[in-house]
Amino acid sequence: MIDLDKVIAIDVHVHAERSCRQPHDDYRPELDEAFARYFKSDERPTIEETAEYYRSRNIAFVMFTIDAEFELGKKRIPNEEVAEGAIQHEDIMIAFASIDPHKGKMGLREARKLIEEYQVKGFKFHPTVQGFHPNDRMAFPLYELINHYRLPMLFHSGHSGFGAGVKGGAGLRLEYSNPMHLDDVAIHFSDSPIVIAHPSWPWQDEALSVAMHKPNVYIDLSGWSPKYFPPQLVQYANTLLKERILFGTDFPLITPDRWMKDFGDAGFRDEVKPLIFKENAIRMLGLAR
Repeated sequence: MIDLDKVIAIDVHVHAERSCRQPHDDYRPELDEAFARYFKSDERPTIEETAEYYRSRNIAFVMFTIDAEFELGKKRIPNEEVAEGAIQHEDIMIAFASIDPHKGKMGLREARKLIEEYQVKGFKFHPTVQGFHPNDRMAFPLYELINHYRLPMLFHSGHSGFGAGVKGGAGLRLEYSNPMHLDDVAIHFSDSPIVIAHPSWPWQDEALSVAMHKPNVYIDLSGWSPKYFPPQLVQYANTLLKERILFGTDFPLITPDRWMKDFGDAGFRDEVKPLIFKENAIRMLGLAR
């Protein structure tokens, strides 16, 4: 179990980037190359390496893969590998799963097994790379299962570095990740925390509006250095949304070291920092002290 009094923060947005059970699926090298150029990084640590990194910094973390096999045709890192990593590193790691909603009843079977047998604590969706609007009724049976267990659903929002600079954006549609689509999700599945991941450029105001209106909606601050945060995001994090803003990095693309260094000069009030770094995540994740 994570010692919540000992850890200094909970990073709610960490990617599983390299499997120890299967080789990297180099199905379209131009996408990986463009991604590395965009983020100026091609780091792919294992789950074990990531756990050791975070343990050395006394930071707990939520990790997930992304299942976009339907839209991209790219083999995912197994959810079971992530979940078993969290069991092995239960002092520091929490597992989320990722299941493409297009997988229908097979996806439901997998989700139920991951919850009941592997104790995953939430689910990650990336509408742009999974190729769906979050409020598409096609996804509702999967959401209903997750909502039954009152588990969080974390959605990528805004711009996507994946596909950036590739001809035609690799066919990926940014509009799928407009956070306003999550307004419907928050209405129908109000027993689950809904996390809007990243500053949602170019739809930051939409994200703030949805979070202001729907009390089960959170915003995580991953994917950007805090020095580039839109001013209205900092304003609401300091005031009306201070209890629903979460620390997240997008590791390994952004490290906690860099994120925390830049956060200190980004205009956040001292009294909200403990909420952002840890307390809000404890509540969102349903962790007991």
